[in-house]
Amino acid sequence: MYKRLENLLTNEDDKTKKILAVSNSANLARILGLKQAEVYNSSYPDCNLTNLNYEDNFFDFCVSDQVLEHVAENPYKAFEESIRVVKQGGYICHTTCFINPIHGGKNFDDYWRFTPKALALMSESHNLKIVEVNGWGNQEVWSYIQMGFRGHKIPEDPDNPIYQLAMKNEHSWYIVTWILAQVQ
Repeated sequence: MYKRLENLLTNEDDKTKKILAVSNSANLARILGLKQAEVYNSSYPDCNLTNLNYEDNFFDFCVSDQVLEHVAENPYKAFEESIRVVKQGGYICHTTCFINPIHGGKNFDDYWRFTPKALALMSESHNLKIVEVNGWGNQEVWSYIQMGFRGHKIPEDPDNPIYQLAMKNEHSWYIVTWILAQVQ
């Protein structure tokens, strides 16, 4: 997923722009290519994605990395709020898990799963131009994950079997899904 999202927003002149990075999602902004924009880190419980304490059109970007599945309230409302706080011409990017074990933490739990079509559906009633809505995963990668290698770096060698496994994508076995859209 991160390889696919890498530098999709590199051409944005982001020196004077502001990013809302929800729940430790600043790294996603950097992966997208936003290297110089000012980052506003907002994490739950101080930041509730269904009721953001920011003015309309305040940010140029809103990113959430593996957050939507943890919204205890209405995820549609969370999606709408991310759009509300972004200026026209700005971007939202949400990544989320799909086929994953139920997980949570001290201040959050696990409630939802979203296919790419669900993320597209959530965007339909808003004035968004979808740049990309997609997913990644495959059935075989679960063996690799179950062996404890989920967070390990993938070799950049196309002949390496781990690289080949990471590049395989089966639409019926998405592990992660995402949407990148521009507010119109």
